[in-house]
Amino acid sequence: YLIATSEQPISALHEGEWLNDKDLPIKYAGYSTCFRKEAGSHGKDAWGIFRVHQFEKIEQFVFCKPENSWQHFDEMIDTSEEFYKNLGIPYRVVAIVSGALNNAASKKFDLEAWFPFQGEYKELVSCSNCTDYQTRELEIRFGQKKQTDASFQKTYCHALNSTLCATERALCCVLENYQTEDGIKVPEVLRKYIPGQPEFLPFTKELPKDSTSLKAKGKADMPKGGGAPKVPKEGDMVERPKHPKEEQIS
Repeated sequence: YLIATSEQPISALHEGEWLNDKDLPIKYAGYSTCFRKEAGSHGKDAWGIFRVHQFEKIEQFVFCKPENSWQHFDEMIDTSEEFYKNLGIPYRVVAIVSGALNNAASKKFDLEAWFPFQGEYKELVSCSNCTDYQTRELEIRFGQKKQTDASFQKTYCHALNSTLCATERALCCVLENYQTEDGIKVPEVLRKYIPGQPEFLPFTKELPKDSTSLKAKGKADMPKGGGAPKVPKEGDMVERPKHPKEEQIS
């Protein structure tokens, strides 16, 4: 099967298992090729490599005790924030309004990065606490196996997932934030992965005059709703909402 995210095979790794208390939490990092129809995007972000049918993604996944799931939720979004802070990418974290959540997620935060060419924030990360929605279907339990009294109940693990990096979208964001007229400034944390550790990569060819990017630029230069958009600086972030009193943004 063509998976949409590595969350799907990771969540089934312990199907039908009864885990020991001492084994929790179990933390996974999944790297996989992902496949999406993108049928509901209605042409949004269809040009370029921001929204594609096949891409690479690094995913965080945690099985834990119910009483610890919100702690792990915070840790996972913190990890994603740290990743983009190190890249020097301006971003914000928003809480998704309950009406926009799927059946699995109890709560979801999105990390949205600033795309200066388009003049708007776009989603790079989704972090969800699915509580026991997935583990009940998969029968992933923990604790005491034997029924000792009438009050005995099965206790299901909680499952959480979060994007760390979808490589194509992250690449788009890095290029938009670090591009100059002459080339690309290389983020400091990425230089060691390039031979010679360059600080700057000059363009070798001129941009075609009839390119999609130039055609879109006129539209991007016109802020939505009138007036100039507030442009964040490198590494800026908007204070993210906290649960249980999170800010809900529709």
